Amino acid sequence: MRRPPWTRRVTAIASLGDEKRRQLFQLVASSDAAVGRDDAADALGLPRSTASFHLDKLVQDGLLAVEFHKSAGRTGPGSGRPAKMYRPAANEVNASVPDRNYDLAGELLAVAIEHSTSTGEAVGDSLRMTSYRKGRELAAGARSLTEFMAGEGYDPRPDGEGGLVLANCPFHRLSDGHPGVVCAMNGSFLRGAAAACGEPEDCVTPNSVQGQCCARIAGRVTPS
Repeated sequence: MRRPPWTRRVTAIASLGDEKRRQLFQLVASSDAAVGRDDAADALGLPRSTASFHLDKLVQDGLLAVEFHKSAGRTGPGSGRPAKMYRPAANEVNASVPDRNYDLAGELLAVAIEHSTSTGEAVGDSLRMTSYRKGRELAAGARSLTEFMAGEGYDPRPDGEGGLVLANCPFHRLSDGHPGVVCAMNGSFLRGAAAACGEPEDCVTPNSVQGQCCARIAGRVTPS
């Protein structure tokens, strides 16, 4: 599953800057069951309309999810109708400035180690294979390689020669300390993505410009 766009993830984190919203999120996140608007309002001493507004904003920002069912112990008019209930969203929301993707790096490394352990294949070979496959998987259905890379945080920019430089490295801290491992992983990931987008894999070439990603896209690629 691809991450939500960076702007959406930043908005979700910023949403918790509101004290009432943060308290409501913590209340729902700590509950063993879905929480209704009335219970949330009572627990925090808020008007029901205020609790409802902030709960729905947390849903909009991807931090909470909604389900409908009858509240336990509810009686009186309308008690038979399903009530709107809130629970934490299934997916975590992470955001950094600049955009990084250390979760993806951790997943690729863990899968590669598991594969190497079970098959006896060299870890480096397993990592390159795992990264290539993940690139193809995540880029499947993307309108273009450029669009895909922008969504993954690479910040692709025209290089003036028909290709692209990648102004941001999603694995920056890791690549600083372990360039041989991380840059090989990154290159394989991008080659898999290029293949999924109908671009030649060899359009992914090394880049040694300080402050940019260790890969660049040479030649012409389909615009976003």
